[in-house]
Order: sequence, then structure tokens, then C-alpha cells
Amino acid sequence: METLHYLSLGFGVALQPENLMFALMGCFIGTLIGALPGLGPANGVAILIPLAFTLGLKPETALIMLTAVYAGAMYGGRISSILLNIPGDEPAMMTCLDGYPMARQGKAAEALAISAIASFMGSLIATIGLILLAPLLARFALTFGPAEYFALFVLAFATLGGITGKNPMKTLMAAAIGLIIATVGIDLSTGTQRYTFNVLELYEGVDFIIAIVGLFAVSELLFFIEEKAGKGREMIKVNPLKLKWREILSIMPTTLRGGVLGFIAGVLPGAGASLGSFITYTLEKKIVGKKGYFGEGDPRGVAAPEAGNNGASSGALVPMLTLGVPGSGTTAVLLAMLVSLNITPGPLMFTQNADLVWGVIAALLVGNFMLLLLNIPLVGVFVKILSVPPMYLLPIVTMVAFVGIYSISHSTFDLYFMIAFGVAGYILRKLEIPLVPVILGLLLGPEMEKNLRHAMQISDGDWSILWSSGLSIGLWLVAIIGLLLPVIVGPILRKRMQAAKEKVG
Repeated sequence: METLHYLSLGFGVALQPENLMFALMGCFIGTLIGALPGLGPANGVAILIPLAFTLGLKPETALIMLTAVYAGAMYGGRISSILLNIPGDEPAMMTCLDGYPMARQGKAAEALAISAIASFMGSLIATIGLILLAPLLARFALTFGPAEYFALFVLAFATLGGITGKNPMKTLMAAAIGLIIATVGIDLSTGTQRYTFNVLELYEGVDFIIAIVGLFAVSELLFFIEEKAGKGREMIKVNPLKLKWREILSIMPTTLRGGVLGFIAGVLPGAGASLGSFITYTLEKKIVGKKGYFGEGDPRGVAAPEAGNNGASSGALVPMLTLGVPGSGTTAVLLAMLVSLNITPGPLMFTQNADLVWGVIAALLVGNFMLLLLNIPLVGVFVKILSVPPMYLLPIVTMVAFVGIYSISHSTFDLYFMIAFGVAGYILRKLEIPLVPVILGLLLGPEMEKNLRHAMQISDGDWSILWSSGLSIGLWLVAIIGLLLPVIVGPILRKRMQAAKEKVG
């Protein structure tokens, strides 16, 4: 009953006209961002964070808009997968396997409609899971002390690469870079300057928003300039929709399984939407067996990965909201937004900022229906925008990011600093060092240091306090497993996903 009370409170926030308007705007922009190959949800949210500050939005309105962008981008990734055989982002890769063959058979509209319905069902199932699981996990997290929180942060870094990560060592190296950047500024405990080089702007540390926009948006522009991808690609023509109710009902078992599996993958640290789409497609292929024609345009091969990756995207919000530990790259960016608004994610947020948390959860439910209504009748609009060459679109997107950053602080130093982060992000990506762990290290570093110091003060410098309780020992064991699992299981899964990627083209 308590959950229903808070959910009704959330709907009171989500259904306010201003919040509905920004949710709708976020859904539309997110779908567009997801449809454009290469951008993806993390880039989309990062680019729009400065806009949220520039517009002076209330915390709940800003978070509702950015969460809608996140959900919309997960929907939108399927459009370029089906019409161009180019995944909008990595989780949409599996949709190419059957979506593009369906489009080549003259069933592009049917493939787009099926993927939209599956995305809706997967996200809806996961949002219901979020409503049921998040309060329970938040209450459990209230038992955490500083030693348990420190172990939890170690767990977050240990599982960053996930079992599909390319190189666990590079992932840990990226996290270390983020932790080093997090130490810049004045130490609040001692008042000592750390790595400021007497630069006044660095006394308060590195701004999360500048780092995120630089690493994601500016580095993406630099990659675009290097590749000189000036021309749009010719896409398959979308036929009039002729989807029957019988065909919709036939994919329902697939979407239900995909949504549940995707949600579990999203909640698990380090798994994420890519693994969610992969395991749902693989499992569905085994369940259907010889009765299916996967890889040749089977509608279930479109529904399964879309339900899985959208379920995982909502599932990744569970650890972010309840523990303050993001479950995906995009939720790491959303975590930065919360920190910038002086809101501390974690179990106390469910009592101290109940209207914000439940407003976002309710907005997810409302946003799912908005996205379904947008993605079926307006798919022709997104298709037209996809045909615009990226040489016009990407510079406009980057310009929005620059204007947004300058409007927050009116500091040219921040613009130069953002460009520096963009160059650093470009170099790291060229070296195949992931950017999300850098952001996570920057975000979690201060809290990790604070909890370590607090634990040391309680124990009078005795390090054994870090593994003195059963809960902390359990977290340490899971962290060790998280480090070893990519080495043991990772190569097998990566090999299978690479084979799927090569089949896509």
C-alpha cells in the first residue's frame, strides 16, 4: 500500500503540464538521437544536460526530460538497424539480424511496428519491476555503513567491464583515470590543495557536466571529422503498415520473456542493455528452435532483442536510484545530473526526495505510452531526418552543447576545459579505453574517499573494518567474481557477439 501511495504521489508530479511537455519533448528528441547511428543514449543525455540548466528547469522536470531522452534513444536505435542495417547503438545490433531482412522483404513498416511494440512491452515490464524492487533495495541499503559503502563502490568498479567488455584491464585503467581526476580540488577534510596547479577554477574540483559533454559530445565530433562521413546512406523504403492482430499476439510470449530477462540484465552490475539484447535473442532462438527462421526475417528475432534492451535500460535505473551506483553508461550520466543538482542518490533519496524519485518512475510509465504513440504513426518523420547527411546534423548538436555549457557558468575557461576533455576522450577512444569508467570514477571518487576515511576514523586506522561484517564480505566476494568472470566467461560471449556483429555487416 505504501508503494501505491508513493506512486500516486509520483503521478501527481509526472502529470503536471510542464513535466508532460518536457517528457514528450524528451521522447521525441531521444528517439531521433537513438535513430542517428553513432550517437546513442549516453551521448544524447550528455548533450542535453546543459540545456536543462540553461532553461532553469526544476530538478524533477530536468530529470524527467533526460530520462525520457534515455528511454526514447533506446526505442530509436531500432530504426537505423532495420532500415540501414546500421545499429543506432550497440544494444540495437541484434535487431539488425532479422529487422533488415524483413525490410528487404518489403516488410519495413511491420518490422518497425513490431520493434516499437516489443520496446514498449519490455520497458513496461521493467518499469513495473523497478516499482516493486527499488523500495525493497532502498530499505536494505539503509543498513549499509561506511565500510559496506566502500565495498559497494569497489564492486561497481570491479564489474564495470561486464562479461562483454573488450578488455577488463583497460576498463580498470579508465576507472583509475576517473578516480585521479576526482582528487583535483581542495580536500574538504584538511583544506589542502590537490593538483590545482594554482588555477583558481580548479579549486572546487572538476565539473561533472563539463567532463561528460567533452568526453562524449566533443570526442564524437572529432571522430566524425576524422571519418569524413559526409553522405547519408540510402535506406529501404517504408511500405504502408499491414500488421494484423494475429501477428502482434504471436510475439507477446517473446516480448514477455525478453522484458523479464532484460530487466534482470539491467539490474546486475556491469551487464547492461547489450547483454540484455544478446541473451534474449539467443534464448528465443533456442526456444523456437527449428520452427523459426531467425536471421532471415523472423518477427520474433526483432521483438526479442528490442524487449531485452529496453527492459535492461529501465532495470539499470534500480541500482542508480537505490544505491547511487549506475547500472549503465547512460545512468552514469544521469547520476552526474543528480549530483550537480545537489541531490545524493541512494536509499535516503526515497524519503528525502520522494516526489522526485516517484515522479521519474511515474514519468517512465507515461513516457512508454508516449513513445509507442510517437514511434508508430510518426516513424516516417524519423526516417526523413535519417536521410539528412550527418555533416549537417552533428555540428548543430555539438553547437547546442557549447552554448549550453557557456550559459551555465559564462566562463571561457569551461569551454577550453571541455575541448580538452574532448581531445582526451578522442585519444582514449582511439586506444580503445572506454569513457564510461572515467565518468564513474569522477562521480564515485569523492564518496568512495569519504566513506573510506569515515571507516578508518571509526576503527582508529584498523583496515580490517572494511571486511568485518557479513555484508561487506559478501560485497567483496561479488567484486572478486566480477573481476574474474570477464576473464573466464567473457571471451566466449564476446566471440559470439562478434560473430553476430560480422553477420550484421
